Amino acid sequence: YRQQFQRTSLLNIETALISTIKLIYMQTLKTFLFIAITVSLTSFVQAQQFNSKRDGLFAESKTFKVNGNCGMCTHRIETAIKNQPGVWSVDWSVESKSVLVKYDRTITSVNKLQQLVADAGHDTEKFIANVEVYNRLPECCHYQRMIYSN
Repeated sequence: YRQQFQRTSLLNIETALISTIKLIYMQTLKTFLFIAITVSLTSFVQAQQFNSKRDGLFAESKTFKVNGNCGMCTHRIETAIKNQPGVWSVDWSVESKSVLVKYDRTITSVNKLQQLVADAGHDTEKFIANVEVYNRLPECCHYQRMIYSN
């Protein structure tokens, strides 16, 4: 009877141990899945945020050519545009000599933005910078001047 009792006790302990391990495993799995789903949903929601002003009916993205040579030119060109009301983003590429602007077309226009860049001393597709302003640019910013056709 004592052996039978010891076997039964060992089986009960083994069963209880297995049940405990399964319970811990399931709780760990649930926690992991909860964290994975939460992170995925948070990332998805942030990626899908819609700004009605910036992404709505009046948002416009345009690219146009702007002459320049260096990092100082980048700063001057981007500053001339980004300080304009209604402009959300601006990026001028030294390599392609073009600027990508995202703006509200009810507040400003591509012509106005190009004029601001020309006023800062850089020729654009539609506007030529004033010679005096161009001559005041640092030497490294003196680009080869070209005349664009409309």
